[in-house]
Amino acid sequence: MAQRLLALDLDGTTLNHMGELSDGVRDAVQALPEDIAVVIATGRSIIATTPILDALGLRQGYAICSNGALTLRLDPTAAEGYSIIDMVTFDPQSVLEKMRVALPDALIAVEEPGVGFKVSKHFPDGELMGESREVEWDELIAHPVTRVTLRQPEATAEEFMEMVERAGLHGVSYAVGWSAWLDINPEGVSKASALELVRRQLRVEPIHTVACGDQRNDLEMLHWAAWGVAMGNAPDQVKAVADEVAGHVDDDGLVPVLEAVAQAAREGVAFRDGVESAATARLEL
Repeated sequence: MAQRLLALDLDGTTLNHMGELSDGVRDAVQALPEDIAVVIATGRSIIATTPILDALGLRQGYAICSNGALTLRLDPTAAEGYSIIDMVTFDPQSVLEKMRVALPDALIAVEEPGVGFKVSKHFPDGELMGESREVEWDELIAHPVTRVTLRQPEATAEEFMEMVERAGLHGVSYAVGWSAWLDINPEGVSKASALELVRRQLRVEPIHTVACGDQRNDLEMLHWAAWGVAMGNAPDQVKAVADEVAGHVDDDGLVPVLEAVAQAAREGVAFRDGVESAATARLEL
């Protein structure tokens, strides 16, 4: 039975900026003691997440997709290798109509869990995994959804964020990514809200939680954990809420954190105490 919970973001944290999983990170995850429940918490869709779970050797336990709107129980005996145990949806019509005015040139994608996306126009190659099919506006807004994504390839992240803030989104949760990319989820839904459900399911004490991330959609998760770790490549806004700043993802910055987490578990100390002492030791080297 798991006694500790380690939440890991994928892109920019576990995977480098080429979208690759390094041997060092994979080996460090697989070397973690068995009493640590590793829970991937990502903005990725289910289809984009499951290959990484396989590469990490995570075939049992839980995973969180779509920024908390989808929680999976991993089960190697299930047809797809998982079952959806929690799915939170919202009616996208009002927010999409508002964004259609504020961002008339943006590409829009509506998630279809386990399948892919319905899109207003074709997204740049490689940005959406799974089936991607263009549909009319009425079809985009017709049904409750777990997530809506807007993308403006020609805009910078800063320009895009200004346009989003001017739109004044209400009644939903949203996060702007490192590029001109916006994910919109049901109100109150985040990686943290889903992780809290998993923590209770596993009966892990709050003091035995660690979360590692690198983007704005990780802010709530870093607040939630007893020990929040921001990657060295994270924006200053994310680093400011973290208890520790790790190395850059492209330099396998997650590996020392994973090693410190493993050490804390073996010594039987709280993650906060164990990871903090290991972080301090690294700074003194």
